Amino acid sequence: MSTLLDIQDLTLDLPNGTRLLHGISLQVAPGETVGLVGESGSGKSLTARSVLGLLPDRAITGGTVEVNGRSPLAGAAGRQEIRRHEAAMVFQDPRAGINPMRTIGDHVSEALRLCEGWSKDAAHARAVELLTAVRLPAPADHLSQHPYELSGGMLQRVMIAGALSASPSLLVCDEPTTALDVTTQAEIVQVLRDLCAQSGMGMLFITHDLNLAGSLCDRLVVMKDGAIVEEGTAREVLTAPAAEYTRRLVAATPRISGSITPPTAASGSEPQLVVAGVGKTYRRRGKDPVAAVADADLVIARGGSLAVVGESGSGKSTLARMIVGLEEPDAGEIRIGGRSMSGIPRSRAERLERAKSVQMVFQDPYLSLDPRIPAGRAIEDVLKLHTGRTGADAAARALELITAVGLGEEHLAARPRTLSGGQRQRVAIARALAVEPELLVMDEATSALDVSVQAQVLDLVAGIRREQGLTLLFISHDLAVVRKVCAETIVMRRGEIVEAGPTEQLLSDPQHEYTRLLIDSVPVPIT
Repeated sequence: MSTLLDIQDLTLDLPNGTRLLHGISLQVAPGETVGLVGESGSGKSLTARSVLGLLPDRAITGGTVEVNGRSPLAGAAGRQEIRRHEAAMVFQDPRAGINPMRTIGDHVSEALRLCEGWSKDAAHARAVELLTAVRLPAPADHLSQHPYELSGGMLQRVMIAGALSASPSLLVCDEPTTALDVTTQAEIVQVLRDLCAQSGMGMLFITHDLNLAGSLCDRLVVMKDGAIVEEGTAREVLTAPAAEYTRRLVAATPRISGSITPPTAASGSEPQLVVAGVGKTYRRRGKDPVAAVADADLVIARGGSLAVVGESGSGKSTLARMIVGLEEPDAGEIRIGGRSMSGIPRSRAERLERAKSVQMVFQDPYLSLDPRIPAGRAIEDVLKLHTGRTGADAAARALELITAVGLGEEHLAARPRTLSGGQRQRVAIARALAVEPELLVMDEATSALDVSVQAQVLDLVAGIRREQGLTLLFISHDLAVVRKVCAETIVMRRGEIVEAGPTEQLLSDPQHEYTRLLIDSVPVPIT
């Protein structure tokens, strides 16, 4: 079998002498999908970006990287040829990879016009073909739209279409489905499968989701601390892992089936959260109103846990924002601990009381922390404000919390920009827990975390629930995680709750067709 991508003994050193990659060797053949898996900081993305010559400033490399015989490390001319004709990359965050000021049509057709010399009309027609291939609902209409007019899932398809515009031999995908709901992920994965089968394109697919890797990839390469610790067929690696590190990753991966017992509320507990007839409609100038949430009812007992699942746009996050007071409902009532949450807190005492009653951990760790404030001080400030701890007492508690979420003392002085996305999210979780709230709302708070860190964070939350009676509202598109964390689940679709019940029962015997669709879309490793 011929080799499309050939990496041999790749090393990468920073100018200060720190070695980030230690002799990486891997190959991808035409039509083959190779999964690169491992935790944050394992070197997955660095290895993948080296294929297109996207390396840190003044990095020193050793070994070889070749794409169809061309090297991205040999100089600017070689890199340009590879980027134009041989390889393309799909990044994790489509909003960071698409110019918000330009139209979707410009993004998809730019390479054809500037690099291939196509006419505007021909490039326009090809853009429509590409957007059709990635299954956008109205390809021709999308060409004139701007990125803000499309959902995250739609933008990720646009990113893939743009990457495919020059018909690359190799597609490098860096966590392309991390932030997508399960049905959109299933659709995009099928698009990628079809493209590889039809054109013989090879794919290097970076992910921390072992279930997804096992369902999509022919072979898996496992990385840890900048080195490869194991490789083999997806079936071999996931069913009979040889390395201890791989065994830990497989053990930490949540499953949608099997026995599990999440912490539950004590029988007869009073309700901690009551949502009764709550609705929210957004009215936009010149457009039809959108009912984000319609007549929602839910109850969580003290110390209980409830998951809210559904696709993007189902109303999950809007419901959460109303519960924590970031949005005002148009109708209905929300009570936490027996206290009505209606109206905006007027006094400082009222604001502190609401903060103590409910805290929220958001999906995007980049927006959760002040970029000017070190992680330790961010946690200490919360402790001083809400618990009265000061000085050495606050510092000691901050260290306890940051250690509990899997970080170390060295991270206390780190500013957010120096932390990875997963590390930022752990700081945000530690800060929310510092308040010692009665109700914790987690909105896709673990979607960006690798499996072992996710397991550590979820175990931490479960321990706090058992010890302190913390009540949890958990919003997620990952049904396997939901099953591990929450005793009860509700399913939302287009602003409405379409099914509710015990999590195990709902996943094993779904009654609504939409719930069945969500379950059927969960990636299952090929065995």
